Formats: sequence, structure tokens, C-alpha cells
Amino acid sequence: MTYYNTLVKSGISRRSVLRGMGAGIAASTLATPTYLRAQTAGKVKMAYISPATGPLGLFGETDGYTVQKIRDALGGTFQAANGSTYELEILERDSQSNPNKAAELAGDLILNEEVHLMVPASTTDTILPVMEQAELYEAPCISSGAPWQAVIMPRGGGDFDWTYHFFWGLDEALNTFVGLWDGLETNKKVGMLFPQNIDGETWGNNDYGLPVPTRAAGYEVTIPGYFQPRTNDFSAQIAAFKQAGVDIIGGITYPDDLKTFVTQCNQQGFKPRAVTVAAALLFPGGVEAMGELGNGMSSEVWWTPAFPFNSTITGQNSAALASQWEADQKRQWTQPLGYSHALLEVAIDILKRSTDPMDREANREAMAATDITTVCGPVKFGGTPHKNICTMPIFGGQWVKGESWPYDLKIVDNSVNQLFEPEQAIVPIVW
Repeated sequence: MTYYNTLVKSGISRRSVLRGMGAGIAASTLATPTYLRAQTAGKVKMAYISPATGPLGLFGETDGYTVQKIRDALGGTFQAANGSTYELEILERDSQSNPNKAAELAGDLILNEEVHLMVPASTTDTILPVMEQAELYEAPCISSGAPWQAVIMPRGGGDFDWTYHFFWGLDEALNTFVGLWDGLETNKKVGMLFPQNIDGETWGNNDYGLPVPTRAAGYEVTIPGYFQPRTNDFSAQIAAFKQAGVDIIGGITYPDDLKTFVTQCNQQGFKPRAVTVAAALLFPGGVEAMGELGNGMSSEVWWTPAFPFNSTITGQNSAALASQWEADQKRQWTQPLGYSHALLEVAIDILKRSTDPMDREANREAMAATDITTVCGPVKFGGTPHKNICTMPIFGGQWVKGESWPYDLKIVDNSVNQLFEPEQAIVPIVW
């Protein structure tokens, strides 16, 4: 795709300029004493790219925090499978929620910084272009934080040598949506909301997107055309939904777009019994921004403090990770926190198991052989559903009035994964 531009190789002067642009492309490294460096076999560079700013910033909200926690836990070094100790430098980069920026950063990190492992996180707009650069320039790349079809299918759907990814699949998310709706009494008419971008095109695909399992479950589907991201007018979509008499809204949006849509639904007298939207309803901040209208919204759930796994780096369970975040940040835990941690668990595990973590080929072999249980669950690339993919648990959740925080996310559906029982039943939205 044309907007995932490959980076033209550049020289020392460009690298110097990029390093000078600290505000736009911030790199954080852990200083290691000279005496410690002398005792290591070399410095291994890991590049962590995520949307720290821009419209997708909520997805990357926990990344910088988690990277620093992992730095602190490791103390700047790790021991590899060959018995040698290496210095670890984690270079953080902000994709600014822009796929072109993500591709540019990845190219610079691979070609100029000569990193040994690429680690893109959080959203297709960051992960996919980094994957493309990694495959092009033969750099090992481990990622998480986007439905696996969204980072595999746009590249042709075949097998890849350098890029591996762990997350749930679009099919699992779609079946979770249907599971949520099956828990409500409705007229089984669903209006679907999709943005005009790669996520919208994936979720709205008539061959494998949300319309497929929805129709198969006996629901009538209305899709009034895709909307432009960050639009300020959903009147056409709302009119189509009202005319079709839909009881349910499903799809994918980002937080600002959903706030605009829900506000205009209320203003125009359109009050569905369920609004189940991917992406925008993942975060407490996104729900709180809608005020009273946030109560009862539903979504897929990637991770919660109830997950029964411990960190391979800190030993903490999910509840402890969430509690520490809330104590340190004075903010409610948010779903990407678990995956920020799990992604770094896998990345560090790859380097530790590598026969030579300063060799990209050795790191690629270690990546393909991954078999680890993270705070988000087991990660192993066994060839199903795809050579380069490991699928992860997913649940259905609903936002309800909270106790310590304005809203709490409750698990209300486990039809796709039975890792634990629902906390309560889903209820209709009260407008």
C-alpha cells in the first residue's frame, strides 16, 4: 500500500539530524557504568515503537511506563543462551499515530541504528508498516496489539521470515461481539460503523469481517457506508440506522469518533440497546470522555487484572501490575498495560534464548521457537492459524458505574474463551 512508504537509505548526517530531534523522536536508554560494559559481551539494541502521541495515543499510554519498569527489573543487562552477559539498550520511538512515520522510524532503526530486534506495539497503523520494513530489510520483529489478520492479510497472507505477532484474531473478536448481543433481548437488527482506513476495511470485510458471523447468527445487518476518521458529522449514518430500526450498533472506531457519534445519536433521538465497538471502548479515558453516555457501552476485552498468569520478568500477577500502575500513575488501569508487559516479556525471552543476540539471524530463530507464558497467556508459534501468529484470549466486556473510578469494565461474556467465568450479565444501555 502506497502510504506504507519504504525509507530511502540515508547517511550519517540524517542520523545526526534524527537524533537532534529529541521532541519528535525521543530515545530513552539506560546508562551503564564503564566497569559493567567491560564485563559484557557487547551491547544489544532493541527498538520499541508505539503511538505515544496522536489520535491513537491511548493505545500507547502504558508503553513508556512499562519499558522503564522492565529496564529497572533487568538492571541494564541479560544473560543469553551462550552463557554470555550482554548490555541491553532499549530505544523508544513515537510513531505519532502515523503509518508513514512508523515506516520511516523503522527504516532508520534497521539501517542506521542497526538494531538487533524490532518491537512495534499497539495498533495496525504502527505495527504493519514496521513489519513491512523489517521483512524488507531482514530484521527480526516481534509485535502485539492488533488483530492478526490486519497485519497479515494486507501483506498477501503468506508466510514470512522475519515478522511474528501474537494477539487474538478478528474472527474471535467478531464472535465475541455476537456473544455479547446474544445476551440481550433485541430485534436482532445491527447497524455497523466502520472508518475509511485499514482497520475499517478489515472489520467491515464481507468475506471475513464482522458482517459474516453477525448474519450467520441470524442478525440483519445495515452498513451505510464507511466514514472518514475524525469526521464531525454522523447524520447520514444515524439516519440510515433509524430508518432500518436497528437495536444494536457494532463496528470499530477510535475514541474521538465514537464520542461524536454517541453524542449525535442522543441529540437526534436514536437510542440503541447496545453499542459494541472495538478500539474506542478499550480505555477508561475514552468511556469517561462520553460522560453519562458511556454507561453500558460494550467491547472486546484483551486483558484485565483477573488474568491468572505471572510475569516472567517481575514475578507479578496481572492484579499486581494493575495496582502498581494505579499507585504510580494515579490513573485507572487500562487494557494495553497487560500487552505492553507481555510484549517485552517475549522480546526479552527471545534475546535470552538466542545463541547470539547480536546476530539478527540467531534472534529470528529464537523468535520462531518462542514458548513462554506471559501475563496475557501462553505464546507459542505452532503454525496455527498461521506460521507467524499465536492467538491470545479475548472476552466480552461492559462498562458500568464504578466504585473507585467513574466506570469499571466487567467481563460479561466468555463464549470464545473460558479462562474464567463472567463477572455479571450484560444489560441494555439506559439513555
